[in-house]
Amino acid sequence: MKTIGMIGIGMMGHGIASNLLKHGQLLTVLEHPGNQPLDALLAAGARTCTTPQALAAQSDVVILCVTGTPQVEAVLLGDDGVLKGMRPGTILIDCSTAVPTSTEKVAAMVIAQGGQFLDSPMTRTPKEAAEGRLNLLVGGDADLFKACQPILSCFAENIVHTGPIGSGHRMKLLHNYVSLGTVTLLAEAAACAQRAGVDANTFVEVLSKGGGWGAALERLKPTLATGDTSGLRFSMSNALKDLSYYNQMASDTHADHTVAQAVKNTLETACKEGDQNALVPELIGLLVKRKAH
Repeated sequence: MKTIGMIGIGMMGHGIASNLLKHGQLLTVLEHPGNQPLDALLAAGARTCTTPQALAAQSDVVILCVTGTPQVEAVLLGDDGVLKGMRPGTILIDCSTAVPTSTEKVAAMVIAQGGQFLDSPMTRTPKEAAEGRLNLLVGGDADLFKACQPILSCFAENIVHTGPIGSGHRMKLLHNYVSLGTVTLLAEAAACAQRAGVDANTFVEVLSKGGGWGAALERLKPTLATGDTSGLRFSMSNALKDLSYYNQMASDTHADHTVAQAVKNTLETACKEGDQNALVPELIGLLVKRKAH
């Protein structure tokens, strides 16, 4: 049994934490204004710490589930960061979405200090996080991956070893580009359909029976049918962050990213025109109002 410290109890992290506790893991979480309410976790036996340094000092494993690269670097490298308190042999598992080159940099620093590192970003939604049914894309040493599978299995259904450190985050960005890119494309098509007077139900039915069928359409279907945006609980700002990271990764590897740049531009404009904390399905309404020049 390992003592686990966790940083980032947001919509996804809360589900991860609750499932670690359900499986009997010893869990300490970082107190932070961005956390979801901790009452249920505390009632289930979780403890709290006020700094990443203090949390790391008492943890065999530290799991990060924060917003992105700036937050990962801050909690690891800050004045009271994880690296200040981490003991030799500590395993750091980063479930955040991050820029792969930064992942490789911070992993090298963790390893130089005697720690071990896995990048383990996730796919699926807060619903699956709460159910313990996330998908994990894990980069790192194969033996370390194997050793950590019992912990990862507490909150994940499908766990794929993607290769060396950084490969998990690369695969996550590829996945989210395809996923969010398809959602953005469908949102633009749905907005065009609405402006052209095409019935929304007909639009969905025709796509569902042809080449337009897929997870993205299923997630947008409630929005098109009734205006219910809960089918994809992912904010516009998070989508823009992920597409920005993808474009940076593509640029770093000299890969063509013409379409990805267009998707990023669409999301960037949507964040400026509307509420950046709005859910991605609300993009349809914004695009309906927008008139192309």
